[in-house]
Amino acid sequence: MHVVSFLKIWLATIALAVLVSCTPAKPANQQYQLDGNTMGTYYVVKFYSDTTPDLTVLKQHIDTELELVNDLMSTYRPESELMRFNRHMDSSAFTISAQTRTVITEALRIAEQTGGVLDVTVGPLVELWGFGAKGRIERAPDEALIAQTRAWVGYDKLQLTEAGLSKDIAQLAVDLSPIAKGYGVDQVAAVLEQQGITDYLVEIGGEMRLKGVKAEKQPWKIAIEKPVSAERAVQRILLPGDMSVATSGDYRNYFEEDGVRYSHLLDPRTGKPITNRTVSVTVLHPSCMTADGYATALNVMAAQEALAFAEQHQLAVLIVTKTADGFNELTSSAMLPYLAE
Repeated sequence: MHVVSFLKIWLATIALAVLVSCTPAKPANQQYQLDGNTMGTYYVVKFYSDTTPDLTVLKQHIDTELELVNDLMSTYRPESELMRFNRHMDSSAFTISAQTRTVITEALRIAEQTGGVLDVTVGPLVELWGFGAKGRIERAPDEALIAQTRAWVGYDKLQLTEAGLSKDIAQLAVDLSPIAKGYGVDQVAAVLEQQGITDYLVEIGGEMRLKGVKAEKQPWKIAIEKPVSAERAVQRILLPGDMSVATSGDYRNYFEEDGVRYSHLLDPRTGKPITNRTVSVTVLHPSCMTADGYATALNVMAAQEALAFAEQHQLAVLIVTKTADGFNELTSSAMLPYLAE
C-alpha cells in the first residue's frame, strides 16, 4: 500500500515537471505600437502587455472607432452628421448621435464657463479666414464681411435638447475641431481598456492620453515642444501619470500678408485671429476631450487672463509666451506636481 502510494506521488510529480517544462514561458511586459491616419493627421498607440495581443484585430477596432468619429464630426466629409446639421436650414431639432451629443454638451459647458471664448459655432469665421475645408486665402477679409459673418456666430444660438440639436439662425455652422480630436483619443483609450490594456499612450496629432507605466515600471514622460516653427526642440518635460495632455499653439498654422501674421486661432469676441503673445498652452486633465477644449480657449485668452482662469478652476496649465529675448513660462499651481526636474 505504502509502496503503491509513493509510486503514484512520484509519477504525478514527474508528470507535473514535464507539463511545466513544456508550457511556453509567459512573455515579459513588452511594448507594442500601432499607428495610422485620422482626422487629417496621424495617430500612434503605444502599450505594454504581458500577453501577446492580436495587433491586426486591435487596429481594426481602433480604425473603426476613429472612422465613426470622422463620419459623425468631420467638417471635411460633406455627409458627416455634423455637416448635415450645418446644412439644416431651419430651427427644427436635428437628431444627433449619442457621441456627437457628448462632444457638443462638453463644448457648450466650456463655452459657458469661458464666456464664449471657446465657441464651436465659429465655423463660418474659420472658413472666412481660410482655415477650413474651403482652403486658404491670400488676403484678410474686409471689416464689413467680418461683421456680417460674426452675426452668424454664437454658442447661445445653438440649442441642445432631448429632441436634438437646433439653431436660431440658418447660417449657423458648428466646427468641433477644437475638441473632437481629444474625444477621438478618449475613444481609442476606451478600446484599449475594453481589451484589458492598462499601460498605454494614445496620441492623435499631438493630443494624448496616458495610463499606467512603461517597461520596468518607468513612468511615461512627455516632451512639450518649444513653440518655434523653424525647428523641433523641447520646452519642458512633463510626468502626467494617468492624465490626458492637450497643447494648443499658433506657431505652425497661419498665413502672412504684408508682414502681418494671421493665426488659425480665432477670437470669437472679435471675429479675428488672436493677437496676444501666447504661443502655446498645455493642459492636463483626465479627459482628453476636455483638455483639448480648454487648451484652445486658454490660448485665445491673454496669458494673465488664462492663468487666472486656470487658478480659479484648478486646472493644470502651462502657458508659453513670446518675449523680446525668447520665451517665458506661466505655470498654474495645479501643474507644478507634473513638471519634471
